[in-house]
Amino acid sequence: MKIRLVRQGVFTTVEDITETLVPPDEGFYWIDADVDDLVVLQPLFGIHDLAVEDCLTEEEQRPKLEVYESHYFLVINSIRFDDEEIFLRALNVFLGRHYLITVTRQKINELRSIKPILWEQEVNSADRLMYHLVDIVVDNYFSVGDRIEARIEQLEEDILMHTKKSHLTEIIGLRSEILWLKKVLGPQRDVIATLNKRDLRLIDHQLQKYFIDIHENAVKIYETFETYRDLMGNLREAYQSSVANRANEIMRVFTALTTIFMPLTFLTGVYGMNFDYIPGMHDQYGSVVLLCIMIGLGFGMFYIFRKKDWL
Repeated sequence: MKIRLVRQGVFTTVEDITETLVPPDEGFYWIDADVDDLVVLQPLFGIHDLAVEDCLTEEEQRPKLEVYESHYFLVINSIRFDDEEIFLRALNVFLGRHYLITVTRQKINELRSIKPILWEQEVNSADRLMYHLVDIVVDNYFSVGDRIEARIEQLEEDILMHTKKSHLTEIIGLRSEILWLKKVLGPQRDVIATLNKRDLRLIDHQLQKYFIDIHENAVKIYETFETYRDLMGNLREAYQSSVANRANEIMRVFTALTTIFMPLTFLTGVYGMNFDYIPGMHDQYGSVVLLCIMIGLGFGMFYIFRKKDWL
């Protein structure tokens, strides 16, 4: 657990957690904790049992905002895209008048990248820290969306150039993750809208207006992933069409080869019969002439098929 006193974006480390119970003369306290630290934090700050239960659960949390008497409890999901797999990590935020507590089960990159923003913006209140934290979490969805879009384009190119069975597995897997992520984006969009529209006394009224921009970005992200879902459906159709076209191409080649060998098989069948009198049977060069006819017939049919673009 890390305890910091934040004044105009400048951090000062605090060793004794009991100091955070009294509002500072200037600034606010930021407590960055793990779920195990809730044993200490709950009695000190009067955190509700249901909020603690939500933090401790290992299941993925639905984004939400709960208002208690002395603090707010906000759950949003940070996103990561590693090794072609999407991960969501719950960021639990407790907002008080003079403090902000962030509780996470795994490490979240946004908590590290927020520090330069606090310095640059000279953040001096807990609600502004929460605003910038929600903003950077939502912005990261755009970067993940760009990577997913690039992967979809690469898949489309690979399918058109050379279709593989592994492409279908990748399409199904990526589409499932997009659908799963889309179910989370809807509630998260609604929670951000609540931060803007609801009367929240712990958030400055002027600051609440800025949540409109974050909400607009959340709506764009939701619509973007809706588009990705449609693209994955189109990609699956393209895969199936490519497989069907490839099968048709193979069948066309086999049919053409069979057609070419049909007259050759006929000639060999005729001259393989046990009759005494077959034209050219006893001729000295009969076999050579027959072979030349067969080769010429085969190449002639091949030339005709190529000219008609059947091969």
